[in-house]
Amino acid sequence: MCYSSSVPTTKLFIDGKFVESNTSEWLDIHNPATNEVVGRVPKATQEEMLAAADSCSRAFHSWSETSILSRQQIFLRYQQLIKDNIKELAKIITLEQGKTLADAEGDVFRGLQVVEHACSITSLMLGETLPSITKDMDTYTYRLPIGVCAGIAPFNFPAMIPLWMFPVGMVCGNTYLMKPSERVPGCTMLLAKMLQDAGAPDGTLNIIHGQHAAVNFICDHPAIKAISFVGSNQAGEYIYERGSKNGKRVQSNMGAKNHGVVMPDANKENTLNQLVGAAFGAAGQRCMALSTAIFVGESREWLPELVERSKSLRVNAGDQPGADVGPLISPEAKARVESLIQSGVDEGAKLLLDGRNVKVKGYENGNFVGPTILGNIIGELRTPNMKCYREEIFGPVLVVLEADSLDEAISLINKNPYGNGTAIFTTNGATARKYTHEVDVGQIGVNVPIPVPLPMFSFTGSRGSFRGDTNFYGKQGIQFYTQIKTVTSQWKAEDATVTSPAVTMPTMGR
Repeated sequence: MCYSSSVPTTKLFIDGKFVESNTSEWLDIHNPATNEVVGRVPKATQEEMLAAADSCSRAFHSWSETSILSRQQIFLRYQQLIKDNIKELAKIITLEQGKTLADAEGDVFRGLQVVEHACSITSLMLGETLPSITKDMDTYTYRLPIGVCAGIAPFNFPAMIPLWMFPVGMVCGNTYLMKPSERVPGCTMLLAKMLQDAGAPDGTLNIIHGQHAAVNFICDHPAIKAISFVGSNQAGEYIYERGSKNGKRVQSNMGAKNHGVVMPDANKENTLNQLVGAAFGAAGQRCMALSTAIFVGESREWLPELVERSKSLRVNAGDQPGADVGPLISPEAKARVESLIQSGVDEGAKLLLDGRNVKVKGYENGNFVGPTILGNIIGELRTPNMKCYREEIFGPVLVVLEADSLDEAISLINKNPYGNGTAIFTTNGATARKYTHEVDVGQIGVNVPIPVPLPMFSFTGSRGSFRGDTNFYGKQGIQFYTQIKTVTSQWKAEDATVTSPAVTMPTMGR
């Protein structure tokens, strides 16, 4: 492809250097609010990907032997650099991803919290001991790094999700090969520069770019021992299968259909505000977005007010003052969201709010869809099987179901294949307790619409939303990026060196 030199190119980061790719294949990076090309990203060549993996392999020996205190110091400096540059990182996110500046700062901040937690590595990586398991014999374990690890990140959180990956992997003593989403690479590149400034040695983090070939490379390269993935179900299943077949550990966070259950006794004001924010924030492009509301009993009478509040959100480019909802990532994403809305209408859903014809002055070419609400989803058989309910829409669309009882709501959710997140809105503790115990979802909010756990816990999506057996960050994340070495040692008491001094005259030849 031929390009004018006015469009900046994204570099590769190999062995501590930001290098221009030799590839002949480039992908455009678009500003979702205008669809202007704001940069281009290379599909790294096989040689470049090999160079990045080899750099990780070479750096592993010395990095894994580096004192844990030295690794901790690097990440203490790193979290400060991220904090100091949060606005600059947010600007790049808004340019390439489209979310509002305030939301982009939140994206960076949630990633920063994981880096701050990684600074506790001296406590997190402790082994265990048991002395005197039999006479003169002790057993103890070490948590040790596993080798070269790799991360494959999605477009929707350009800062947070890469920061779930390489800081945790690296602080444990592993080296890291990162592949950011080819749609939003800028933030990861700036994060890499900051990590270098914090003192990370060359080769401890390498970054490649691309699509399928880069993913296959990561799944197949023998030096890579573990893969972290966040993204769609199709890609997640594929990476889990292919990586596992090659003997790698894989943790794969995938799609979702998260339900918010509204009880008639809930705090109405708070609940409606929470629903609107959780359904339409980030234009619905969050795997933890509340994309389905279940109104139980009389709470269904609140629907008209929910629609009114949703109407008042301002759709605009993410860097414009007062913007609530930014654009979707691409024209294809917009077309898909609009077709899923239409499929709901065709299958008999009631369009309570239609955001498809939203016009944003000055941004006529942007990928905008306004807040949309679909009701009347449950058919005669009391089972929601419309396509707009079954599929993850990943846009600012709220699907509304109605249930007669809490038990019916729980049953609906447990029949859904996904288990990423859910929330219940109620002022009754017994109702909340019943819900949290009976609903088969890995992350539950009680009056909290997007219950993403803080980093001292782990991200515990379940069922169809996760593949693997060890989750992201927290204790689980440390387990994922380390292996256990167990030592059983015997030192016989009678072999102990004699310690009493010899005070008699030494004699020879007696």
